[in-house]
Amino acid sequence: MKREEASHLVKELTKAIHHHNHLYYDLSEPLISDYEFDKLLEQLIALEREFPDLMHADSPTQRVGGQITKEFIPVKHVFPMLSLGNTYSESELRDFDQRVRKILDSEAEYVTELKFDGVSISLHYENGYLVQAVTRGDGEQGDDITANVRTIRSVPLLLLGQGYPDSFEVRGEIVMPRAGFQKLNDDRAEVGESIFANPRNATSGSLKTQDSAEVARRPLDCYVYSLMGLSMPFETHYESLTALKSWGFKTSHIVARCPTMDDVLTFIGDVGSKRSELPFDIDGVVLKVNSYMQQELLGYTAKSPRWSISFKFKAEQVITRLLSIAYQVGRTGAVTPVANLSPVELAGTIVKRASLHNADIIRELDVHIDDMVKVEKGGDIIPKIVGVDMSCRNADSIAPEFIVVCPECGTALIRHEGESAHYCPNENGCPPQLKGRLEHFISRRAMNIDSLGQGKVETLFDHGLARDVADLYDLTYINLLGLEKIISTDADGKEKRISFREKTAQNILAGIRESLQVPFPRVLYAIGIRYVGETVAKKLASHFHAIDFIMAAGYDELISVDEIGDKIAKSILAFFAEEKNRRIIARLRLAGIKLSDSGDKPDRLSDKLSGKTFVVSGVFEHFSRDEIRKAIEDHGGHNSGSISSKTNFILAGENMGPEKRKKAEQLGIRILDETGFLEMIR
Repeated sequence: MKREEASHLVKELTKAIHHHNHLYYDLSEPLISDYEFDKLLEQLIALEREFPDLMHADSPTQRVGGQITKEFIPVKHVFPMLSLGNTYSESELRDFDQRVRKILDSEAEYVTELKFDGVSISLHYENGYLVQAVTRGDGEQGDDITANVRTIRSVPLLLLGQGYPDSFEVRGEIVMPRAGFQKLNDDRAEVGESIFANPRNATSGSLKTQDSAEVARRPLDCYVYSLMGLSMPFETHYESLTALKSWGFKTSHIVARCPTMDDVLTFIGDVGSKRSELPFDIDGVVLKVNSYMQQELLGYTAKSPRWSISFKFKAEQVITRLLSIAYQVGRTGAVTPVANLSPVELAGTIVKRASLHNADIIRELDVHIDDMVKVEKGGDIIPKIVGVDMSCRNADSIAPEFIVVCPECGTALIRHEGESAHYCPNENGCPPQLKGRLEHFISRRAMNIDSLGQGKVETLFDHGLARDVADLYDLTYINLLGLEKIISTDADGKEKRISFREKTAQNILAGIRESLQVPFPRVLYAIGIRYVGETVAKKLASHFHAIDFIMAAGYDELISVDEIGDKIAKSILAFFAEEKNRRIIARLRLAGIKLSDSGDKPDRLSDKLSGKTFVVSGVFEHFSRDEIRKAIEDHGGHNSGSISSKTNFILAGENMGPEKRKKAEQLGIRILDETGFLEMIR
């Protein structure tokens, strides 16, 4: 292909991909399937490789990141990012309204919007191109995080439409939706990384990550809410929001023009009642005087504009006593402090424990044993300590010191540079780590040996029959028959035991035999290499096709694989460098475990569901939830954990959640039963 022809095609592909990206991520109105989108992107990547000089900063291929930022350069804001005054009461909102009307000596219309609980960002555009992204910082200057923000798909690299100023700034909030946050934490827990306390912390931590390729893998989103410039072509804030949307920015659809304070309060009440149904966290509502001329007349205080204020929702909070701090050791050696609390009711449940996450959180909170602590439910789900009632602190209370040795095996703890968690390095002798790796190996998403659940692995471990995963394949009927373990004793001294009778032993051995059919990607995940979760295991298996090639791969070859960065590559190399791990692999090979994908069935059975997104809810007659999700993927479909306008079908079993059904009906999404689904894939 000639360069002139390639240049024209690159421009056309870039324009088309930006357009479809905007339809998918900002408007939730995709016109093409994910497969078709990926093909367009692959074509552009191939052209840019052949003609490197045709790659520009606005190219959609730059969304994947890869730039390493050693330090974030401070940047002074052209327009200071002021903070908003806030209130929790209706009377103070009415006082604000009276002050506005008194200064203006006229009526004022307000625009009411959501107050996102994320990280504020200022985006600078020149001639339609994103040139800089800066954090709020102290309001006067922030950090340049352009490389990281470029990876967020709802941030336009090149504007759509026309009529935008030559130079302007957009203010917005970067957030992490709840579903993405939960999956991120699940994935981190799977590979032994410390979990984030809440979506806001996860967002903040992601944006300050030095490797933009890692940021690209984080489920970040961006909503804009303000247009800034020296000469703006609009008379009202609401007009500017409409324009921002037409230029390709993502704006919240939950916004209203309110002529009176009564209308504002109605909006606040509506948002408050539906707050839990939103896909992201908010902590209130922002109201702004709509007219730019009136905003100028009202002006600013030293810290905030006089024409805007936020109404903040109160989080349900209780106070209870911190009785003690316990320390739990996970399968990767990560040590997590857990607060034991005097039982207290919070948001409809009795809370007895709350995670303290790590030593830094304990120090920041300045908690002492026997303190009266303030407890909230993070995201209305996870109990967390948010403060201490200092007025109740005893003069002789003791500040806890984070343990220095493992509570299970006595080994001195370590803390890796740049990580918040402490670790027990005794991975070959620390009981919770050994048992944790066994439990991970047999888990449903790994080898799925469900006959070994409910404490049976611990029984095998305590009797010395299973110290590593390869030991499971050496078990015999004689080994198992008659094993017993006391798992609890009630107040009357009556013991509850696990007993391995004839049927139990037969079921365990049958489950182990069936695991020989588990495909290679799941085996690779089950082995338990740190940082290798389900997705990474699939990428490795797809690239190398056999564990022998992974074991033989060097650092450069590993990081050339999609989604494999420095940290994962080094972890893989370290795992296979250990003689003990290589012996385990050799024993698994002798047992007949699938350590390559040769002879496995193709990834897809058909493309009947290609381009279709499903949400699975309820209990099914012929499938488990995992099996039905796998069937969707086997036929080219896509699974989603939450309902949105992108959802094509709800696959509903018995006991489907009423809120999901209600939302599906509101969005006009077709609800399929199990029979209807089987007809689709037949």
